[in-house]
Amino acid sequence: MILDKIDQAILTLLQTDARLTIQEIGQRINLSKTPVHERIKRMEREGVIARYVTLVDKKKLGNRLQIYCQITLDKQNRDSFDTFDAAIADLPEVLDCCRVSGTFDYLVKLIVTDMDAYNRFYQDRFSTIPGIVHISSFFVMAEVKSTTAVPVNTPL
Repeated sequence: MILDKIDQAILTLLQTDARLTIQEIGQRINLSKTPVHERIKRMEREGVIARYVTLVDKKKLGNRLQIYCQITLDKQNRDSFDTFDAAIADLPEVLDCCRVSGTFDYLVKLIVTDMDAYNRFYQDRFSTIPGIVHISSFFVMAEVKSTTAVPVNTPL
């Protein structure tokens, strides 16, 4: 799907505040409600807009410790990847998990309340996933930038 400048402006606004009304979006981009609504519905149908979510303050929920983990599996084959993928999908502490190239297989971002909670998670759930041979953990000292907004400018 090709996005024009108006679609890009709508997406930028929605990524900033998904609670904006169609009228408010239209006012900000100088377009009437009907074409704004039609464009949003088209982007939803096409899957450009995947879903609407609420972002919460992690620390206010007591989740003060973020960890990045490098995971190495014993085998790099489809069965090993499928087993790991299924196991990691069931862990609510895991925020992001990506299979990567390089010297390890996965980069995992997770969040817990504190170091004791991470120790329990590591021993009871994480390290019990079949096929893991190495976990390197990196603890976030300061979150410099955190966003869910995806750049929407299309290349010229």
